[in-house]
Amino acid sequence: MKLIRQITQIPGRGRSPSPPPRTGRLFRRAGAVSLAALLAVSCGWANTGRPDPRPGAPDGSTTNPDATGRDATGLEATGRDAADSDATGQDATGRSAADPDATDPDATDLGAGAPAGGRMRGAPLDEPLSGAPAGAEGGPAEQRAGSELTLGARQRVQASRAAAALDAYAQRLHRREQLRVAAARTWKVARTPLRPPPPPDRKPDVTSDADHLGEGLPPVLNRVPTRDRVVFLTIDDGHHKDPELIRMLRELDVPYSAFLSDYVAADDYDYFRRMQRAGAGIHNHTLTHKELPKLSYEGQRKEICGQQEVLAEEFGKPPKLFRPPYGAYNRDTLRAAATCGITAVPLWAEEAWAKRFDWRRADRKFHPGDIVLTHFRGREEWGGSMADMVRRTLKTATEQGFAVARLEDYL
Repeated sequence: MKLIRQITQIPGRGRSPSPPPRTGRLFRRAGAVSLAALLAVSCGWANTGRPDPRPGAPDGSTTNPDATGRDATGLEATGRDAADSDATGQDATGRSAADPDATDPDATDLGAGAPAGGRMRGAPLDEPLSGAPAGAEGGPAEQRAGSELTLGARQRVQASRAAAALDAYAQRLHRREQLRVAAARTWKVARTPLRPPPPPDRKPDVTSDADHLGEGLPPVLNRVPTRDRVVFLTIDDGHHKDPELIRMLRELDVPYSAFLSDYVAADDYDYFRRMQRAGAGIHNHTLTHKELPKLSYEGQRKEICGQQEVLAEEFGKPPKLFRPPYGAYNRDTLRAAATCGITAVPLWAEEAWAKRFDWRRADRKFHPGDIVLTHFRGREEWGGSMADMVRRTLKTATEQGFAVARLEDYL
């Protein structure tokens, strides 16, 4: 029997002799080995996928299971592990089959050609070693090194792509800033406008600046509660439609919001659609620009909700912000606005004109979150252009260290 020949170290007939094992250890395990030998003889070893060590067998040949899934010994090809342990869960040496790492002082020394450490646990005594030495070609060490190299290469590719994306983003920002600087020269703006900070992750909680007129009503405010050094440019009614305004604010990359009244905007809503496509917010300023507190509740509701319907039809959805004409309102105004889907009523802290700036505070300075009001007007009304108003507003804000931000990012 192969197992007995290996124990007694009779040179294999037709095989190269292997280094002699430590026979003292083997004979000390004679009782356990005898049981293993009996099991091997009676049941056989499943050699599926392993070289056949029998003399005369072709090198590299395997014992193939037949059509029933059993090999020549009658043992299922998938039942190898089951044959290695008895019904108590222990193998022939008395060790637990579930604990392959248990310390065994009598484990067989495999001699030359063994893996690092010189021992292989759980290998049948009548089978050749199949594991390549650590560091040998195709061995576990080389496979580990290959996988680590592959992982490192993938990380380098990812890092390279991330760096390229960041570089492209930085170049786009640089290019946009160059365009803004050039636009400031073109439009004769004294200094390039400051960039606003990123929008807040969460919009601030808003409460009324004016007298509290009841629970559940839209808040009325003159400034947005923020510490950011930003102000907000808002333009009312829609009377004068100057194409130069859209182009100037787009090239300078300055955000703004328009509060429209239907009676002056209706003749050219395409102009305001171009404005919206350029980034402007479009909001409600009533149908006919009446002083609302002089109307009944139903009259006010018609003015506000009627314009909501017009804007929804013209721009795809109704707005959430509403500014009453002349800044005049009462409780009925806010009640009516709430029923039309309005969530806030921004008034203003300063008013910009082509040739002057009106301040509501004695310090004549911007405060963080101030809302700036202006109107769609031309030279015949102002003695100046909308571009003149923009230049004055940007000059004042930049000198005081403020940027113009987008109102819709905060409300």
